[in-house]
Amino acid sequence: MTDDILLALLPIILLIGLGKLLQYCCFLDKGFWPQAERLGYYVLLPCLFFHGLATARLDSLPVGELALTLILSTVVVAALVILLRPLMKVDGPAFTSVFQGSVRFNNYVGVTLAAGMFGAKGIALAAICNAAIVPTVNILCVLVFARHGSAKLSGRGILKQLVTNPLVMASLGGIVFQTLTLGVPPGLDPAMRTMGAASLPLGLLCVGAALEFSTARQWIGPVASSSVMKFLAMPVATVFAAMLIGLKGPALTTALLFQGLPTASSAYILARQLGGDAPLMAGITATQTVLALVAIPLVLVGITSWVAV
Repeated sequence: MTDDILLALLPIILLIGLGKLLQYCCFLDKGFWPQAERLGYYVLLPCLFFHGLATARLDSLPVGELALTLILSTVVVAALVILLRPLMKVDGPAFTSVFQGSVRFNNYVGVTLAAGMFGAKGIALAAICNAAIVPTVNILCVLVFARHGSAKLSGRGILKQLVTNPLVMASLGGIVFQTLTLGVPPGLDPAMRTMGAASLPLGLLCVGAALEFSTARQWIGPVASSSVMKFLAMPVATVFAAMLIGLKGPALTTALLFQGLPTASSAYILARQLGGDAPLMAGITATQTVLALVAIPLVLVGITSWVAV
């Protein structure tokens, strides 16, 4: 399994590194990266989620067990972060960034790794993971922003953030098509498949371009707190939830993979929009992306060996 993980990680590392190199050398205009990230977040990645869920062959996969494991472990860690907030000694906006860094995950890295490890089955498992975690994480994060962010949200504002989230809507749409056995129209199917595939390399390039290590040194405590929650508490909670529910095999490996991913660069966008601490969020994102190169193999090899998948 170690070789599979390293081989799946290699293209991700190379694409993230290339993104940072392109940004550092100013090969592309500075305005390209925000627009590319916007394209991926609002168009390409939703196409990937919708198409993956609408067309996935889920009959042989433990859909319910996988989704329940992910939701339960995410809620448990979210509650733990909230309970530990008094010990963090940070203000409300900074806490929203710590919270996002503890529960939010990078979809691009997760889908690419799952596909590299398990092929078409990995894409289907990744689609289930996204369908379960994306709505859960977004609901939790928006509620935390409403309570602790500097831009206080009303009930209508909370609802608007949830129903206009492209990843939530794409996931729910794919689930509806899957449940009702509605096929994607022949002309639309290859177009959505191609756009979804394009989201992965473009997203990883954007992750690399967004890395800014100078900000990470300014907030050692909050960065460390969110990273411990993300790379230690979340995988451990996932294992115990899986043992309770009975999840095993590649589905458990995929669940651990997704729950051990670094936080997404989209967290920075949300921090800016909803009154969080955006500079701190950038530092958390950069640090976790680097830590993940070591943390993901350790989590997958160590924990899966321990539970004897």
